[in-house]
Amino acid sequence: QVQLVESGGGLVQAGDSLRLSCTVSGRTFGTHPMGWFRQAPEKEREFVGAITFTWNGPFIYYADSVKGRFTIPRDNAKNTVFLQMSSLKPEDTAVYYCAATASRNYIGRYYQTESYDYWGQGTQVTVSS
Repeated sequence: QVQLVESGGGLVQAGDSLRLSCTVSGRTFGTHPMGWFRQAPEKEREFVGAITFTWNGPFIYYADSVKGRFTIPRDNAKNTVFLQMSSLKPEDTAVYYCAATASRNYIGRYYQTESYDYWGQGTQVTVSS
């Protein structure tokens, strides 16, 4: 059974950095697409970033709202993908979720929650002004 466990959330001040972790168990990390999403109170879950793979290598995508501030590094040996966040803003406050697909196939709609089969439990990130 595939499980995703996030960690690393917390309370930080605007301008700070924070790194979230998502560890995958139940299968080899491999080249399965993975995504990060977030959900603020009373808002829909929104795309943050995703990594997917083709024969030409990995492709990483980011939402415009986080581009230049967030990155998605990986540690294959630890079956872990990270969300490295910098220059945090109060509007980044949300519960952050990682997600993974069951298939290794490239996903074109990496920004849609429906493209993913497995989800973590979420970790709260609060950015104070």
